[in-house]
Amino acid sequence: MSDLNKIILDAFHLSHQVAKDFFSDPAAIESVATFAKALAHALQSGNKALSCGNGGSLCDSMHFAEELTGRFHKNRKALPAIAISDSSHITCTANDYGYDQVFSRYVEAHGNKGDVLLALSTSGNSPSIIEAVKTAKEQGVYTVGLLGKTGGKLKALVDLPICVPAQTSDRIQEIHIQIIHITIQLVENILFPNL
Repeated sequence: MSDLNKIILDAFHLSHQVAKDFFSDPAAIESVATFAKALAHALQSGNKALSCGNGGSLCDSMHFAEELTGRFHKNRKALPAIAISDSSHITCTANDYGYDQVFSRYVEAHGNKGDVLLALSTSGNSPSIIEAVKTAKEQGVYTVGLLGKTGGKLKALVDLPICVPAQTSDRIQEIHIQIIHITIQLVENILFPNL
C-alpha cells in the first residue's frame, strides 16, 4: 500500500470512529433530539433560526440556514433561517468594533425572544462566537452550541451544548454537518408529518 493510500484509509477509519463514538452515546443522541424539538417549536411559534461560525464552521452555518430556507427531504414551505455571513456587515463591524463583535452585533439587531441561535465552534473558545451567545442570551434567544474537544468556554454558556470529543477541526466538522442534517430531517418530520 502506498503512503497516500494509507493516509486516506487512516483518515476514513478515524472519521468513522469519531462518528461511532459520538452516536453511541445516549446523551449525545438526546441532545440532537432536544435541538430538533427546540428548533421546531421556535419555527412553529413564528420565530426564526440564526447561525454563526468562523471558517469552515461559517460554511456549516450557511449550510444549516439554506437547508431550512430551501429544500431538504420534503417539498414544504420555506422556514426562516439566517446565517450571519453578510460580508458587508462583517467587514463594517470588524472595522468599527473589532472582529469579536461581528456576530453579536447582528444578533443584537435581528435576534428576538424565542429565536434559536446555532453557534458553531470546534474549539468552543472563539471570542466572536462567545460574544454572539452572550448577546443572544440577553435577548431571550435559545442558544445551541455545536462544539468540539471538551466544549471550551461555550459549553457552560449555551443553553444546549452538543460536543464532539475529537481533537481536530476536520473530524469535528464532519460530525457537525451530520448533526445539522439529522436535526433538519427531524424538524421536517415534526412540522410536516403528512408530506
